[in-house]
Amino acid sequence: MPTTMTALFGGTGPDWTPRQVPVPAPGPGQVVVRARAVALNNADASMLAAADPTAGGTGEEYQAGFEFAGEITAVGEGSGAGDGMPVAGTRVMGTAPGSFAQYVVADHRHVLPVPDELGYEEACALPTGLLTEHGALAVAGFRAGQSVLITGATSSIGLIGVRIARALDAGRIIATTRNAAKSELLMNAGADTVVVTGEQDMTQAVLAATSGEGVDVALDHVGGRAFADCLPATRTDGAVVNIGRLDRAASTIDLDALAYRHLRLHGVSFGFSRPAELGRVIATAGERLLPAVADGRVRPLIDSTLSFSTAARAAARLRSHQAHGKIILSVP
Repeated sequence: MPTTMTALFGGTGPDWTPRQVPVPAPGPGQVVVRARAVALNNADASMLAAADPTAGGTGEEYQAGFEFAGEITAVGEGSGAGDGMPVAGTRVMGTAPGSFAQYVVADHRHVLPVPDELGYEEACALPTGLLTEHGALAVAGFRAGQSVLITGATSSIGLIGVRIARALDAGRIIATTRNAAKSELLMNAGADTVVVTGEQDMTQAVLAATSGEGVDVALDHVGGRAFADCLPATRTDGAVVNIGRLDRAASTIDLDALAYRHLRLHGVSFGFSRPAELGRVIATAGERLLPAVADGRVRPLIDSTLSFSTAARAAARLRSHQAHGKIILSVP
């Protein structure tokens, strides 16, 4: 294994800067993964902007990235080697800060085995979607046969949510998009009903699709008004889970809809501040969903694959909000 590697850093300007840094060594409970492909997330764009010193950012430099796929090259003490946990040579996908690099150090609980049927480019685009969408459904108490509303469903993570709900035998899946041209994309992913929010009242359309009762579970990726509209679109004793804020973080809700329908409201953000909890969420998602990943029922939509040398193009594509699915960087 080499002693240095290429990694991408933010905080030096509007785009990531490649830099040669030492290859990390695994600490207790950690693994080192030779990354073959990494995936971009919306958080990557916001972090890049917040640290950009040329546009009033902090100028604090950091190694970028969160999602990766590759093979384990080293295992730290107490990482479970030999007792069914990842071992050197295992193909894995996972999540860790600083993953835009040739070698990624990660908590061994934050990786999943890559099914033989999956290539690295698809694999690196799955971890965040699997853990977030399945984690949100679990928080909501979802059971097979229940109906699910997914707002902002044409986002890369929303599309994975639609596929997961279908793989877990949701009774009816209602997905929203602002653009009618994307309706076919959602139907192909597994949605039963598509609500075009640019043309329809979301609450009324969901109620019409559920005989006036509303859905059992609403997964909201949009925030703002969409989150508020989920409440009267959810049945009595149902659950609404906010996952993202594609619109805005502030929302004004109708407390009557909350109280009279006895709704449960949740917010989820499965970050790295609680590694054991994140590990449990990832392990449960893997147990429930890896068979569906292997047979193709749950797969990510890939927008484009670029390289480290064209990372600026990838960042521009992410900021444009025109990507249809995940943007991937192949690792040299």
